[in-house]
Amino acid sequence: MTMNIQPPNSSSIKSRFAVKFVQAMKRLSKRRGMGDRYKRYRATRAAARVSLAAAVGPERAWSRAVLRRIKKRRGLIGRTTTNPRRNLRGLVPGGKGMDYCSLLSETAHYITCLQAQVQVMQDMLHLSSP
Repeated sequence: MTMNIQPPNSSSIKSRFAVKFVQAMKRLSKRRGMGDRYKRYRATRAAARVSLAAAVGPERAWSRAVLRRIKKRRGLIGRTTTNPRRNLRGLVPGGKGMDYCSLLSETAHYITCLQAQVQVMQDMLHLSSP
């Protein structure tokens, strides 16, 4: 079995994420009842997570898992494990049902997307700072 692993176009992911994240943040700023810092923090995290998954699209298992999890509004159940593979399966959305080779591929893509997400959010923070 040969796998075609292509690195994602991170600039394209960054631009799609930035647009979706800004739209989500605009919607959040219009919401009432967001005075509590913790609520704003959780809503911002959820917006970032959903924006990244939506920017990547349904091609990747982790993005489908994130979108599915948000739709069901379930939180993660934390477990202490000593098995590194099990830990990795718990960290990558949708990783529990994957074989190890697919899990590694999805992990690499997920990390690239998270790095793009962090970069865009840092850039937005620097642009909005006085």
